Amino acid sequence: ARTPEQLQVLADAGVVDAGGAGFLLLLDAALHVVDGEPLPEAPAEDAVSARGPVGAAVDAVAVRSSGVAGELDVSEHRYPLDVSEHRYEVMYLCHVADERIEELQQAWGRIGDSIVVVGGDGLWNCHVHTNDIGAAIEAALDADGRPHRIRVTDLFEEVAAEQAEREAAIRAAAGPAAPSTAPDLPAVTTAVVAVSSGDGISELFRQLGVQAVVGGGQTLNPSTADLLAAVEAVNAQHVVVLPDNTNIVPVAEQLDPLTVKTVRVVPTRSMPEGLAALIVYDPEVDAPTNTAAMRQAAEAIAAGEITQAVRASSTPAGPVAEGDWIGIVRGDGIVAVGADLDGAVAGLLDHLVGDGAELVTVIEGADADEASTHRLEAWLAERRPSVEVEVHQGGQPLYPYLFGVE
Repeated sequence: ARTPEQLQVLADAGVVDAGGAGFLLLLDAALHVVDGEPLPEAPAEDAVSARGPVGAAVDAVAVRSSGVAGELDVSEHRYPLDVSEHRYEVMYLCHVADERIEELQQAWGRIGDSIVVVGGDGLWNCHVHTNDIGAAIEAALDADGRPHRIRVTDLFEEVAAEQAEREAAIRAAAGPAAPSTAPDLPAVTTAVVAVSSGDGISELFRQLGVQAVVGGGQTLNPSTADLLAAVEAVNAQHVVVLPDNTNIVPVAEQLDPLTVKTVRVVPTRSMPEGLAALIVYDPEVDAPTNTAAMRQAAEAIAAGEITQAVRASSTPAGPVAEGDWIGIVRGDGIVAVGADLDGAVAGLLDHLVGDGAELVTVIEGADADEASTHRLEAWLAERRPSVEVEVHQGGQPLYPYLFGVE
């Protein structure tokens, strides 16, 4: 437990070895259960500095002699830190002068715990648990530092998702008990769970036979627990999941071993791909058969989207300024840039709608307006007169238009 004296990096960070402290906590718990020893009390506030446990706190978990040669009085071993009640884990690399790093640590000591700051020569790896994400980042700026590669994790959500997965695994291991069904949904051989962003798209999915719609999208990825709850809610023993976003595909692929139901994933990367897959969905055949047909349909379309740049960058389509409109094609990246929405839409459609295209599906987002939609329809009528155009109100945020081309 005297690990800060044995490893310089722990001394620099002001922490004890987590494994050693955890082992002592285990001994405390065992003594409490077996011999009635009281559990350790939390240390006084002044026992922990902004840099983590100081000497007095480290001594509280150090091995102490009982006074009997060759024996240890483990009843005096105490774990000095309570379990964190802070929700967020904030980590980043920080370029900051070595003499200013103490300021950052002191600022963190006022807003969080589990503080680890290691490094030197102007580059520091920083970690804290806190309820104030902004203050955790501002602490670096206040010390004239430059944080980058910032990562924030919601610890409460992570724990809840892991717990849901464990509970589902236990239920699956217990065998096929009578599965729960949703009484207001028709019983089918295979049901579909789809991820959607926007009320209009969600309604389109339901009209095409989706039994459960999970909210999500580019800025809000559902957890495994969210998707698992939807799988359990549908009235079928076979389920096909449409993630409709590249980031959600690996989450969806974790579902099958967590339930007694048969779950298959069609790795749709966008909502237009999800709509295309649903055209060939057959509720009366099994999930593997549906998956093969739906995957082929999703892969047959070209999908694109329009959104607004949040920062300046350089792209194959040209330089992008903050606030520019950009056209993105799945697999090709940014293919069109425009200072106005119409210009970006025209550039995207010119790239996306080839000579062999037959149908363009347009999904209007929350920020689309009727005049802009009329102008893009006019552009298609003039430049691609043989193409049929379908327009749907999707209501998705951030993306005024989503396109699917078949």
